[in-house]
Amino acid sequence: MRGQDIAGDIVGGVRAAGRLMAAAGASAALWACLLSSGCEHNPFSRADSDLGERVPLERLRNVEPAGLEAYRKPVDTPAPDPQNLARQRFEGVEQLPLTLEECRASALTNNLDLKVALVDPAIADQAVLEEQARFEAAFTLRGLWSKTDSPSSTTLTGTQSDLKSIEPGVRIPLRTGGTVSVGLPMARSSNNQAQTTLNPAYTSDLEVSLSHQLLRGAGRRANTASLRIASYNQQVSQAATKLEVIRQLAAVDRAYWLLYQARQELEVRLQQYDLAKAQLDRSDRRVQAGLSAEVEVIRAQAGVAERLEGIIVAQNTVLLRQREVKRIINLPGLTIDTPVLLVAASLPDPVEFVFEPSALTSQAVANRMEMLQLELQLAADAAEIAFNRNQSLPLLSLDYTYRINGLGGSLNDSFSTLGKNNFEDWQLGLSAEVPLGNEGARARLRRSILTRLARLNTKDSREQSIRQEVLNAIDVIDASWQRVLAARQSVVLNNRTLLAEQRQFDVGNSTSTDVLDAAARLAEAQSAEIRALTDYQIAQVDLAFATGTVLGASKVEWEPQPSPKLGGPYPEERVGQ
Repeated sequence: MRGQDIAGDIVGGVRAAGRLMAAAGASAALWACLLSSGCEHNPFSRADSDLGERVPLERLRNVEPAGLEAYRKPVDTPAPDPQNLARQRFEGVEQLPLTLEECRASALTNNLDLKVALVDPAIADQAVLEEQARFEAAFTLRGLWSKTDSPSSTTLTGTQSDLKSIEPGVRIPLRTGGTVSVGLPMARSSNNQAQTTLNPAYTSDLEVSLSHQLLRGAGRRANTASLRIASYNQQVSQAATKLEVIRQLAAVDRAYWLLYQARQELEVRLQQYDLAKAQLDRSDRRVQAGLSAEVEVIRAQAGVAERLEGIIVAQNTVLLRQREVKRIINLPGLTIDTPVLLVAASLPDPVEFVFEPSALTSQAVANRMEMLQLELQLAADAAEIAFNRNQSLPLLSLDYTYRINGLGGSLNDSFSTLGKNNFEDWQLGLSAEVPLGNEGARARLRRSILTRLARLNTKDSREQSIRQEVLNAIDVIDASWQRVLAARQSVVLNNRTLLAEQRQFDVGNSTSTDVLDAAARLAEAQSAEIRALTDYQIAQVDLAFATGTVLGASKVEWEPQPSPKLGGPYPEERVGQ
């Protein structure tokens, strides 16, 4: 029997050793997989997916040639007649008349820069909500299950124990710099100790604790500083968006009047071309009749050729100006690559103004969003200074805990003991921390003070700049009005001069050069009038922008981008799209 027992023990030991080796082998295989560089879920090694989608290296480093040779026109292609090409460039192209009010309305609805700007207030709103959420209460839950099996040198303690616990609770942040926690820890414990009275034993406690700062981080203003700063930044964002709305509307007006100027300049160049052609016909008739030398025809032909360049340049300017208008208004179906010609249907109506400079400058300082932004930023700076001054104080914390204890052979008995409130305890503690030197907190405080001083100087400089912009715009309006009057008189006189030169040419007392020079001076006078009218309209736009307002009879209201709904599908990461 003794030998059989020994043999059995050996067999049992071998089996136990085998199980141990199998477990060790499985564990080794698992760790080998986790630690191997080829394992996808290895938490200790790098993976290509950690870097996201990678752009091909040649796309980042190779610079390709333009390849304009592919667009070169064949040499044997006959060159078109430049006169016909210039005159017929816009013939048959669809035209779209647009009023200034239609352009403004389209820009408010469709302008892409405005759509970007309208997102910023929504982002700032979420930042305020994020700061407010710092004071939301939270439900907490902690569970624990433990088993111990440890040798003991005395029979008074057990060698095996089993503990299961769960602790629901609520944590409530205080706006004064503390935290209140209410918990109800419940546990079931058992062991193999024979002298244990309750086995298993159930405990249930009601615990209320308070942790509060007394110096650094104490007080409502210190704990709501980030919320106030977020609120100021929210208003700064709205002021910046309003400024962008005003800027885009002013850009619409400027682009519209520049388009009007370009189209009027083109009309002048076409008129000059027609005058040059008429002079060529007149010269040809006189030469055919033997009344003038042949050189008059050559002079007239040179004048026609010179006018062609002006037409080509004016046509290209029209294309550039209308493309800018298309970009700003972003009208659906009217993209910047469409060949549709825009026609400025709103005409300038210049009237004389008599301004009160001091009243306008005061209005500008009061209305300009840049000044409001600076005032809000100064308020945020003051909040940051107060917060940094609080953060330079020593750290002193108060901790208090009150607990009612419950114990029983079952969970109901434990709660019954808890309800009788016969066993209670509490503890009160203070902890302090005093930095030696505290130079970091003092540096942050000094930096915030210097930032506010710099912004105060910026506010004074900005106010001075705004006053200068208003006064400059008033002077430009006055000067442009005088230019309009002078240009109109110049157009009348140069038109008379041209008619006189044409009559002189018809009787042989003038040359084609004299007639063409008179026509060129008339064109310059007409262009000067067009530029004066355009500058007069744009100067009014600049004055409105300088005073923080917009032209037009309608008040403009804008709304931020609505917040996105959560839970929907989100776009995946894609590079190069």
